[in-house]
Amino acid sequence: MSSNLTNFQIYDLLNRPHPLWLVKINLTEITLWNADLSECNLSHSDLTRADLSWCNLIGANLYKATLNYTNLFESYLSMANLTEANLSRANLTRATMDKAILIQAILAEANLSRANLTHANLNKANLFGTNLTRADLSKTDMIGVNLNSANLAMANLFEANLSNSDLRLVNFENADLTGANLANANIAGANLDGADLTDTIMPDGKKHILQELHS
Repeated sequence: MSSNLTNFQIYDLLNRPHPLWLVKINLTEITLWNADLSECNLSHSDLTRADLSWCNLIGANLYKATLNYTNLFESYLSMANLTEANLSRANLTRATMDKAILIQAILAEANLSRANLTHANLNKANLFGTNLTRADLSKTDMIGVNLNSANLAMANLFEANLSNSDLRLVNFENADLTGANLANANIAGANLDGADLTDTIMPDGKKHILQELHS
């Protein structure tokens, strides 16, 4: 069911003094290009299939928000709280999400290609089948995440913590895993072709040793 707010009501709402209190609001299927929602409280809100392309959501509270199929193309989510939010199949292509909190968030089959997630907290998040090609995940906390069948080709995982994670069937082709922590992770069936494993802590807890070829 789409939002029951009129265009005028939405315009009036967005032009009130910030930060806005939008807890449990229904904004499904709404278009809010370039809207300023920085530091707004959108916890428990429903933004299913909304178009939030280029929106400013820096520091916003999206705790347990529903963002299934939401378009967040090139949106700004730095330092946003997305704890336990549901972003299944959301479009986060080129989104800026550095230092965002995504603990136990659901991002199954979402598109995060070229997204910036540096220093983000994704502990215990569900990223099953997620597209993270060329994403920047450097120095992210990803302890206990489900990345089964995800695509991380050419992603930057420099010093990312992926310990105790489900990495089965993940495509790490040409990814940078320099200094990443894969201790106790399940990498069965993962594609590591061309991946940089310099100083990577492998599932057995030992650092990867590069084998030099001598002619």
